[in-house]
Amino acid sequence: MGGWSARHRWAAVTGWLLFVVLAAWLGGVAGSVRIDDSEQMPGQVARAHRILADAGIERPSGESVVVQSPSLTAADPAFRSAVADVVRTVRATGLVSGVRSPYDGGAVSADRRTALVAFTMTDARGKGTDAEVATVLDAVAGVQARHRGLVVEEFGDASAHRWFQDQFSHDFKRAEWTAVPLALGILLVAFGALVAAVLPVVLALTAFVAAGGLVALSSHLLHTSDDASSVMLLVGLAVGVDYCLFYLRREREERAAGHDPATALRIAAATSGRAVLVSGLTVVVAMAGMFLTGIADFRAMAAGTIVVVVTAVLGSLTVLPALLSLLGDRVERGRVPLLGRLRRAGTAEGGRFWNAVLTPVLRRPLAAALLSTGVLLALAAPLLTLHTANLTFEQQIPRGNALVTTYQRIQAAFPGDPAPATVVVKAADIDSPRMRRAVADFRRAAVATGRMHEPIRVETHSAQDVAVISVPLAGSGNDAASDEALRTLREEVVPHTLGAVPGTEAPVTGETAGSHDFNRQMSDSLLPVLGFVTAFAFLLMLLFFRSLTVAATAVALNLLSVAAAYGVLALVFQHGVGASLLGTAGVGAVESWVPLFLFVILFGLSMDYHVFVVSRIKEARDRGMDTRSAVSYGIRSTAGVVTSAAVIMVAVFSVFGTLSVQSMKQMGVGLAVAVLVDATVIRGVLLPSVMSLLGERNWYLPRWLRRLPELSHGGPVPPAPASAPLPYLVGGEDDPRRERTAAEV
Repeated sequence: MGGWSARHRWAAVTGWLLFVVLAAWLGGVAGSVRIDDSEQMPGQVARAHRILADAGIERPSGESVVVQSPSLTAADPAFRSAVADVVRTVRATGLVSGVRSPYDGGAVSADRRTALVAFTMTDARGKGTDAEVATVLDAVAGVQARHRGLVVEEFGDASAHRWFQDQFSHDFKRAEWTAVPLALGILLVAFGALVAAVLPVVLALTAFVAAGGLVALSSHLLHTSDDASSVMLLVGLAVGVDYCLFYLRREREERAAGHDPATALRIAAATSGRAVLVSGLTVVVAMAGMFLTGIADFRAMAAGTIVVVVTAVLGSLTVLPALLSLLGDRVERGRVPLLGRLRRAGTAEGGRFWNAVLTPVLRRPLAAALLSTGVLLALAAPLLTLHTANLTFEQQIPRGNALVTTYQRIQAAFPGDPAPATVVVKAADIDSPRMRRAVADFRRAAVATGRMHEPIRVETHSAQDVAVISVPLAGSGNDAASDEALRTLREEVVPHTLGAVPGTEAPVTGETAGSHDFNRQMSDSLLPVLGFVTAFAFLLMLLFFRSLTVAATAVALNLLSVAAAYGVLALVFQHGVGASLLGTAGVGAVESWVPLFLFVILFGLSMDYHVFVVSRIKEARDRGMDTRSAVSYGIRSTAGVVTSAAVIMVAVFSVFGTLSVQSMKQMGVGLAVAVLVDATVIRGVLLPSVMSLLGERNWYLPRWLRRLPELSHGGPVPPAPASAPLPYLVGGEDDPRRERTAAEV
């Protein structure tokens, strides 16, 4: 691929540009299809949404205006006046329906100091556009201004959805505008030349644009989501820049060693290009494991990530060698003198740093292996206490937010009311006397448990023989009390009342039910996903390196880095240790989808460095070095590029760690920590110490496996010209920075 692109430079560049433009245009014309509610969750939740969808029932967004006073009660004239003003004002907008006064619906708190005015939006789907929701919010703010002695605030599905949509859009733009310049700045320091720095970023962005169009097209078969778009940017930018960086650095290195441009490109294609291909395949295989979860959002994220990674690999293996062939040594154009000096100083310091680390590691590999493993196990220890949950609205967004404050007011006055359970009843005849008695029995039995309470609301759709029952649960929504209330509702109340009527089904949905069903689905799919990803990653490493030992150590080291990331997540976001440094607080749980998502992403991304480093080690051994010298050469010669690539990935992922939504923050921090650990402790200490201890056993391949197809380098790498210095190639332990020419070697 590299050879063809170098020979047909303009065809490769023009073809890539046409591909990007055509993919983006087709995606824009086709539009994207998003996951709907019936696909979003598994279990009873999915069944409940399917019943509503089949019946053509759009559940309107329920909104509530809380009226609260520290001194007045609901019976006081001033309090009644504020409630009447709310009812009158929201009706006057013409954008709401079903306005219910708390005095008619019984929505007054036990202490009589809080009341709720309930209503729904009246657009075609009952959700309300952003502009309509904003109009109603402004109207409620006007009531607050007229009644300053009381609290008058709005909260509900529509207002919360509007906040999330606005915040996701704002955060996504901020991530784009922060991550791209950050990556460019790091590359500029790494290369000291503008052209070389811009090239990987441009290729990564064009790959992301093309992948976005392809995902929009494919979403008509496999629906996509907002989470998938965020993950595509996150992973696409990181791997796209890394792949180009690996390729470009190797080509520059071979040119510096004295090879002509064509030979340097051929070596880069045969070594770094092949490593990029295997790394990309590993990420694709890891992401494919997410299809085994059976969760629509995971399928969307997997599909989006696979498309962007394949596109980035394709660009790195085709248009990048074509551009390098076109530019030649002009890729070093745009040198910034100060940055050039900083880069040379950084390279020297980096060389001295990694030499200082590697020399004692190779001298005492057993001690280094034990110490680094101990550090990783200590980081992973909090994993034993890891608790996952679908975070509530209150947990997802920053403390002090106005919507959170309102949510907390409602939760305190009406426990369970902001996030009630919803029972969707599908009957043969919803209006039959027996069904009416069952609904009445259900209401009495639910309240009698002490785990559910009024107001229980029943909404009947006679034409579709469907009823929707809203039941406030005890607890906060995802704590033990709420889980027990949900269990009681599903296993005791529903079966003995609604479920006792022949031909009736009554699945339970809602936030608590969604969290419960999601966690169960995640638990059930955990082992299949882990088994699939580790088995196929092991197979790829076996085919590429043709070594049973290298494949096994690659999997083991990756599992260690993932475990360390999990431990840090639990420590920071669950227990709150150091959370204030990230502008957040411990919320008592990690978002349900984050651990499994991190596993598949990290298992793929960690292989980038592993393949790149071990490829150089194997290359040196194939030249005739013993394993110990090959390990020393491989680690030292790749230290600079691995450090640059890791800094870029950590920087990009850290940007997501600064976003407002808790799940995005957890994802960004988890990825950043894992990559940092992987590029330092794993690749700099544990990998060389383990390979040194194993010695020639690193390359063990049983005779019966030697018939496996080869993915390793197709031929020997041409030696450098005799006058070219080969740093670290033959340096002894006493002088590891020693250089010798090829002729001396």
